[in-house]
This record gives sequence, C-alpha cells and structure tokens, in this order.
Amino acid sequence: MVEAVESPCLCSECSGLCCRYFALPIDNPDTAKDFDNIRWYLLHENVTIFVEKKQWYIGVANRCKQLQADNRCGVYETRPKICRAYSTDNCDFHGGEYDFELLFTSAEQLERYAREKLAELATKRRKGKTTSRRRRPDLRKLSDRLTKQVRPRAAAHNRGFSLPLLRMPA
Repeated sequence: MVEAVESPCLCSECSGLCCRYFALPIDNPDTAKDFDNIRWYLLHENVTIFVEKKQWYIGVANRCKQLQADNRCGVYETRPKICRAYSTDNCDFHGGEYDFELLFTSAEQLERYAREKLAELATKRRKGKTTSRRRRPDLRKLSDRLTKQVRPRAAAHNRGFSLPLLRMPA
C-alpha cells in the first residue's frame, strides 16, 4: 500500500506577498506632460513604476485590508475574481527576479530617464521632418468637419450641447 503524501498549502508557508501590493497598467508616456504625471505618482510613498513587455505599470505597495495575521484571506470564499486567478503555480511565493525592462523607485530616476527619452524623440522628429515629404493634415479643416457632424446630432436630440472634440495627434 502506497502512503499518500499531503503537500502543504503554500499559503500556510507564505507571507502573502500577492496581497501586499497591486499593479495597474498606465498609458505609456511619450510627452513631457505624460512623464511629469508619472513623476507625480513617484512622489507618493510606496509607489513604483515599471515596464514589462513594453507596457508601463504603476505598482502600489499597500496591504489588502482582508489579509489576516496568519497571511490568509479574510474573505476567501467571496474574494474577487482577480484573486481567484492566482494559483500556486504563478504566485510570488516562488520568488526570483521580476522581468522588468525598466523599474523606477524615485521621481529623480524617472526625470533623468524622461530627459534622455524626450531628447531622443525630439531628434527622431527633427530627422523625420527633413526627410519626410508627407503633408500633414490641416487640423482646422478636420475640426470644422467633425464639428459639423457633431452639432446636428446634438440639435436633433434637442439637448442644447455639443460633444467636445478630441485633439488630433501631431
């Protein structure tokens, strides 16, 4: 007779790393304003910014309110779906290095990076203008066309407003 060996639940050995932070995707920055907004995030405590697979994220080191003293979930049976998606196969318990392309822990780090990146982008734009013969669209004509399309719809609904126009990228 073969004796069954019970494997202990990793959660009983873990410090609940997955319940001590969260990360959300943010828009990838490409202007000075974008970088300045991200710099603002980094001026707050327990915030990091990282890039993984070319996507920018804000990471917030903040403990879940439902994490109990024994590092178990206080609402396990009704936990959110995002928590249910975690398994012991992909959890933080296994440790190892994260595969960040970039990691920023301070506003100063990001500011240095932004200066370099924006200088590179400006150089690429300058080179592109001298070699490219493509005409840029007349944004005033495009804006007038869009305004004419939007206003009749608003008037037809008799709501007395028009929708705002989005700025076209340069």
